[in-house]
Amino acid sequence: MELLSKPQLEALTGRTYTTDQFDVINLMTSDTIRGEVGDRISDPPQPGVASLALTIAARVLVNVTGVSSEQAGGMLISYFAGQIGRAMSDNERRRLRRAVGLASGAGMLNIGPDDTDSRPVPVWRPI
Repeated sequence: MELLSKPQLEALTGRTYTTDQFDVINLMTSDTIRGEVGDRISDPPQPGVASLALTIAARVLVNVTGVSSEQAGGMLISYFAGQIGRAMSDNERRRLRRAVGLASGAGMLNIGPDDTDSRPVPVWRPI
């Protein structure tokens, strides 16, 4: 069962992909989703699952390696946590779990500190 199709991804991103490229993107996206909810996805997928799969797939294309910031000379690009690699945001995780019938409220409450620092990263400049 496929969670997304090549024409859907190409329409969303405005790019064309070879079959091999799409297969890798599809594998990474499906693996991320199945890692969260296992085999609870039906065929066809429950409402909301396909749109999450497309969102994650498009994000994989933007930042495959999960880089949090890049610098070239005086230019610095910092990515929001939601743009990093193929990881799901807490909101996406709740939506996915709700779509497949798993607890998505207080049962998945996380009281631990965030893994990322929300302060802007200073740009290094020579003195």
